[in-house]
Amino acid sequence: QVQLVESGGGVVQAGDSLRLSCVVSGGAVASYAMAWFRQGSGKEREFLATISRNTEDKFYGDSVKGRFTISRDNRKNTIFLQMARLKPEDTGIYFCAARLFRIAPAADQYDMWGQGTQVTVSP
Repeated sequence: QVQLVESGGGVVQAGDSLRLSCVVSGGAVASYAMAWFRQGSGKEREFLATISRNTEDKFYGDSVKGRFTISRDNRKNTIFLQMARLKPEDTGIYFCAARLFRIAPAADQYDMWGQGTQVTVSP
């Protein structure tokens, strides 16, 4: 059974940087397209970034484009989300997700999810 475990969340100030990690176990991460989503309080789950299996393709949501960077290390079965110039509106629970083969920008296209890690950005 594939498991995804996020880490790296915390409380930061506006303008700070933070790096999230997602470790995949129970399966070879090289088989999966990976993505990051977040969910703010009372909001729908929002697409942030996705990366293809061989890292050649990356796509970002408009709200994080130019500030967040997704990457992966298939040897370590780990996905990263480097976040820069954080804003209070970036506050939320951050989830990593996996699906076989091709990248996709919508939450309902992913069938494997982690439990999430909380990121809080204070003004």
